[in-house]
Amino acid sequence: MIKNDKWIRKMALENNMISPFTEIQIRQSCISYGLSSYGYDMRVGDEYKLFTNLNNSLVDPKSIDSRAFVDIKSEVCIIPPNSFALARSIEYFKMPRNVMTVCLGKSTYARCGIIVNVTPLEPEWEGNVTIEISNTTTLPAKIYSNEGIAQLLFFEGEQPETSYYDKKGKYQSQTGITLPKL
Repeated sequence: MIKNDKWIRKMALENNMISPFTEIQIRQSCISYGLSSYGYDMRVGDEYKLFTNLNNSLVDPKSIDSRAFVDIKSEVCIIPPNSFALARSIEYFKMPRNVMTVCLGKSTYARCGIIVNVTPLEPEWEGNVTIEISNTTTLPAKIYSNEGIAQLLFFEGEQPETSYYDKKGKYQSQTGITLPKL
């Protein structure tokens, strides 16, 4: 069952599930973030890894070449046409053993051809979320740091036999923008 704002607030405050936690949805003069009726809108930080083909690197998920990215720290990130950037959430998440999330891009960006992709946050995973932001348009696209980027929906179920922590997941406790690894 999808969880509502009361449940999310309780879990965030009592179990440190989201830190820092914004108890209300902030909307004025920004792309919204914070607690919503049935989810939490996380923010994107001000550090990005912008994809580039300057070094003619091969995109290989088993062995990514870090030279395929340019590091940027800025209040905005301009993503070239038909390209993407990696970023991280401002919030640090600690998922309980019986909770997982599904992440959806915010409609404000989607209506501009900007697609946000995040894989589910599994039971007992923790860390800053690495976010993939794709510009599907033929024009440069602007991303605003420290504002909303995606909404997390929380689902509570029975405790799994094996959690992300139990299987010693490779992305456990990540704190920066984390490239793919085996």
